[in-house]
Amino acid sequence: MALDRRWESGKSAAVASMILRLKDLLFVLIRCALAFTLSMWAPASAAAQSTIQKGAYLTAAAGCVACHTDAKAKSPPFAGGGPMKTLFGTFYAPNITPDRKHGIGGWSEADFVRALREGISPGGHHYFPVFPYTSYTNLTLEDARAIKAYLFSLPPVARPDRAHDIRFPFGWRFAQTFWKLLFFEPGPLRVESEMPPELRRGAYLVRALVHCPECHTPRNPLGGMDRDRWLAGAPGGAQGDATPNITPDGETGIGRWSAEEIVDYLETGMDPDGDFAGSSMAEVIDHSTGKLSAEDRTAITAYLRSVPAIRNKKSPSR
Repeated sequence: MALDRRWESGKSAAVASMILRLKDLLFVLIRCALAFTLSMWAPASAAAQSTIQKGAYLTAAAGCVACHTDAKAKSPPFAGGGPMKTLFGTFYAPNITPDRKHGIGGWSEADFVRALREGISPGGHHYFPVFPYTSYTNLTLEDARAIKAYLFSLPPVARPDRAHDIRFPFGWRFAQTFWKLLFFEPGPLRVESEMPPELRRGAYLVRALVHCPECHTPRNPLGGMDRDRWLAGAPGGAQGDATPNITPDGETGIGRWSAEEIVDYLETGMDPDGDFAGSSMAEVIDHSTGKLSAEDRTAITAYLRSVPAIRNKKSPSR
């Protein structure tokens, strides 16, 4: 009997010891699994935050908030409603917050990229070229994705879009198919391979992200850009205002401005004569070029000083 009790006691101790070892092993496995999960999640989260921060910079450079915010109505940023006056009527920018009903919350990444680079909505209709997809077509895929990441990080706003007020027959969306055949040049941006990095960056900013030609290039009666007078100023640019010649022509453009004066103007809006930018250009500086890095403003300046000078006697003064 005593032997049996000792055997049973030893058996119980062995079982208890085994259970403890199993518990320790299970605890180690759980810690390893947790550490592995955290190691996988943390870099992904850091990468996502980095993409959002990059998208915030790109969205500012593109000036999206100026058009997609109804400042007079004090609506939330990017919630749409901002009027854009043109020779063809008044367009109202849509809600681009991630609201699923009234904004772009239901868009896939492919939908977003297609809208930016091809001017086509998720539903398949063509956007009017007042939305500068004609420049955004030159955006890199990486930058387009970063802009989407930033916009989708914002609070959704349930604000319905406002219908455009466009003169007949310019409101026909199906006509945009033919407009694109005549005037739309799909990206990506093509630059000379021997172009220095600073000029290459400047070309990308001017021709794609900041989309300077959209306002500073005159247009024909159908709204297509007159590429023979590229950046030479337009009588009916942003909001119907005349825009100045920004080619390096010494008489009617910015040829007499030093590089430092152009860089300062893009940041502060003050020109070499001590006057300040007004109207739509003031918004561009407040919401776009004024938020760029010094390196990017310098790159824009270098590129603008490198384009062909065009004399435009009808160009308004800056």
